[in-house]
Amino acid sequence: MHSLTKLTMTKLLPFTCLLLLFATHTFPQKIITTIASETPANPLKDTTSHWVKKNKIGFDISEIAFVNWNAGGTSSISGLLRSKFNRVYNTENYNWANELIVRYGLNKQDGVELRKTEDAFQFNSTLGYRKDTLSNWYHTAKFNFNTQFTNGYSYPNKEIYVSRPFAPAYVFLGIGAEYATKRKDKMLYLSPFTSKITFVLDQKLADLGSFGVVKATYDLNGNLISEGEKSKVELGFLLTAYYKKEIFKNITFENRLSLYSDYINDFGNVDIDYDMVIDLTVNQYVRTNIGVHLIYDDNIKAKEDLNGQQVTVGPKMQLKQILGVGAVYEF
Repeated sequence: MHSLTKLTMTKLLPFTCLLLLFATHTFPQKIITTIASETPANPLKDTTSHWVKKNKIGFDISEIAFVNWNAGGTSSISGLLRSKFNRVYNTENYNWANELIVRYGLNKQDGVELRKTEDAFQFNSTLGYRKDTLSNWYHTAKFNFNTQFTNGYSYPNKEIYVSRPFAPAYVFLGIGAEYATKRKDKMLYLSPFTSKITFVLDQKLADLGSFGVVKATYDLNGNLISEGEKSKVELGFLLTAYYKKEIFKNITFENRLSLYSDYINDFGNVDIDYDMVIDLTVNQYVRTNIGVHLIYDDNIKAKEDLNGQQVTVGPKMQLKQILGVGAVYEF
């Protein structure tokens, strides 16, 4: 009897394996769920995470060299390190998006000292809630922080700095309403109550009244009466917009716009921050990007050379244009 049972099991084993293989390929989710639920050592758990993580690190480089070039020219090399880290927590009615942006660039020309071309540290956090899934409008609270890593100069003058880390630093904190598509490629945020805090945590710059803070006061003999304030608080209206679209295959068009106006000081005088990037994908690791960044802030005064000396003039539109080719690693 034992031999018969053993023989029967030997003949049935290949058929059983074939049947199990067919069932696994035909109904993979059902079979795995059944096995998991029936195994005491591995109880069925919801392993779905509501967090989405994206990281992008890139390095752009450009170089031009001249040797006995009849038309003349200056050899130079530039490098730009840029990275973006996203952490998004998303459920049916809640969305918490966090974004860290870091950029730093240097340029070296023949016969000219090393100069900074890019310097940015930016953190954005947005928490939104909607009543139901039929609406794309969220009740939203938004936080934004901006500063830089190293001293900034008005070249060619490199003896006197015009900005430093946390001088300035900007903090935006407000509440409002945000419209966001499911893919988060179109977003519009409106806030009637947003606080803008400008920090100038360098006493020398604060005494000069840089970036809109109250400057130091002196008596007729030049003696210091009161130091300049290191912060300035504003309350105003904020509008931000984001739009991203693949205009052609492997060509992405991305826009960011921020408009802010203070209720207390010169309401209607709008601070503008517009950033546009066209990203051309060559392959998985090589990208070309073209960017334009426009800034207008009435509290930021421009500097000009007058008879060999730098003088402070009124605010002006700031423009930066970027063209880079480099490697990008996403993980």
